[in-house]
Amino acid sequence: MKSVKRIAIYLTLLMGIMSKANFILAQDSKKEKKAKKEAQIKNLVDSQNFVFKAQTALAMGRRIINLSTDYDLKVTREEVVSYLPYYGRAYSTTPGSSNGLDFTSKEFEYTIKETKKNDGWDIVIKPKDTQLARELLLTVFKSGTANLQVSSNDKQNISFSGYVTANKPKK
Repeated sequence: MKSVKRIAIYLTLLMGIMSKANFILAQDSKKEKKAKKEAQIKNLVDSQNFVFKAQTALAMGRRIINLSTDYDLKVTREEVVSYLPYYGRAYSTTPGSSNGLDFTSKEFEYTIKETKKNDGWDIVIKPKDTQLARELLLTVFKSGTANLQVSSNDKQNISFSGYVTANKPKK
């Protein structure tokens, strides 16, 4: 009878140890996935070859607008291509221009700074060959989420929230 009790105690202990080991392995797996995701995002930002996909827009004095269309900002070393909507007040308009922030810039400054405060990177893009945007401030978090603030000479500032992803090569 004592040997049956001992076997039961040993089995209980063994099961407890195994469940703890499985829990630790699962935690390590989550940490590894998170570290891998952070490394991918850092690589995208450093390579200057990514796409910011906008999911919401926030114009000054307005409510958050959920975007259902595929709006984005494509960044490469050669160009910045913006296909973003605009909501807000325009102080002047350029004849023949659309209401959105649609432009391609091949002449721009690109600076990146790692931030401890935001746990990610601040990327400042200053297009020199368009009047639609004076400065684009993209804050990318290690999780891949991002916020974009667009400053313009002739429109109120507007912000977008979304995420960054790899830029698919042109066919």
